[in-house]
Amino acid sequence: MEMRWEKLLSAKRWGYESRIPGTTDDARSEFQRDYDRLIFSSPFRRLQNKTQVFPLPGSVFVHNRLTHSLEVASVGRSLGRIFYNQYKKRYPSVDQDIPYLQEVGNIVSGACLSHDLGNPAFGHSGEAAISRYFTHGEGQQYQASVTPEQWEDLRRFEGNANALRVLTHPFEGKDPNGFALTYSTLAAIVKYPCAAIDGHRNDVHHLKKYGYFDSEKAVFAKIAEELGMLPDPEVPSGYKRHPLVYLVEAADDICYNIIDLEDAHRLGILSYGQVEELLLPFCGEVTAMRTRLASLQDLDSRVSLLRAKSISALIAACADVFVESQSQILSGRFESTLMEAIPSRFTAAMDEIASVSIQKIYNAPSVIQIEVAGYKVMDGLLEEFIPAYLNEHKSHYDKKLLALMPRQFYTNDDSVYAKIRSVLDFVSGMTDLYAVELFRKIKGISFPSLD
Repeated sequence: MEMRWEKLLSAKRWGYESRIPGTTDDARSEFQRDYDRLIFSSPFRRLQNKTQVFPLPGSVFVHNRLTHSLEVASVGRSLGRIFYNQYKKRYPSVDQDIPYLQEVGNIVSGACLSHDLGNPAFGHSGEAAISRYFTHGEGQQYQASVTPEQWEDLRRFEGNANALRVLTHPFEGKDPNGFALTYSTLAAIVKYPCAAIDGHRNDVHHLKKYGYFDSEKAVFAKIAEELGMLPDPEVPSGYKRHPLVYLVEAADDICYNIIDLEDAHRLGILSYGQVEELLLPFCGEVTAMRTRLASLQDLDSRVSLLRAKSISALIAACADVFVESQSQILSGRFESTLMEAIPSRFTAAMDEIASVSIQKIYNAPSVIQIEVAGYKVMDGLLEEFIPAYLNEHKSHYDKKLLALMPRQFYTNDDSVYAKIRSVLDFVSGMTDLYAVELFRKIKGISFPSLD
């Protein structure tokens, strides 16, 4: 049994299913509208003040979540376009048989643009900090008040699942249909299509984490049914991946592996010589490439050239794997990333980059400092706002504190889970700078300006 591209690619919009696609704006396709809608959104703009890896810059520019997402979207568009071009060579009638296949680049770029919308402040340490509040902090007390399924997604906060919630949840005072994106764009961001209670299985790639909270279980089930995604017979809540997830994942993998080296060079963590040796294996004939590099006096320009050549090579390699693995992907039998299946000369080079990144980059003092700070700040915010929102008989302090939480994050659902989820919506949406500022003020470390 296989998924079918004719069904997997749908311009139907979440919450506006009865609207006929293509009748409201002929200047843009439905999937280009998704991209534009995301670009102009507040959650996307806030990514400019969320950590990617390194602390937000002073005088030296490094990537933040926004610049990372834009670059991933650019790579994703290329991957999608290459796939379409190669598919069309094999099946010349594809535009008549599968009209939306020519839009794959736009769908993937939109999904790439939104793939980090659910990530909290302080990079991945922000996710870990939220999880730690429920596993080792005051949040442990709420386990008895929620279902086992709900507890699993509280104690294992997942930015990918949070992105689906940001895009579809009816926040108070906002459009009840969320961003109203197309079903295909929404499906393409869910890397691990299962609930938390069935995820975190290291032996199955698409179940290594999870892709939707218990609150969005029905949302994802509706998306999966509409697009003809295959149920996973091994887990009750699971599905096989939407094929475009592989392209979104590859674009992300390509960018962060290569771009982190560029940032590390700018910050003096890696020398130019180290970056060159790591990236040369992707750049074709080595002697010719060294000659071209030597013609550039500026070291940043040399690193930029190496980065561009490396990304181009990896895009081509991943696109080839995606095209050649169509049968496995559509039947849900492709159990790896595209990056893991590219030629061995590239995977060996990627393994070396990963090793150096762990040693030199992800354990750099500045990175560790922001991670430790993230733990303190996120835990401090949750230990204040969650009890205040859950208290049935709110104190004067609780009421004052909750006045700082915008109305859009309130819920009419009185369940403990729904209220905790609402506070997590508020805290996870904060930028690094706002989270630190609010933490310092409510803890009495600093005071609002009286000017």
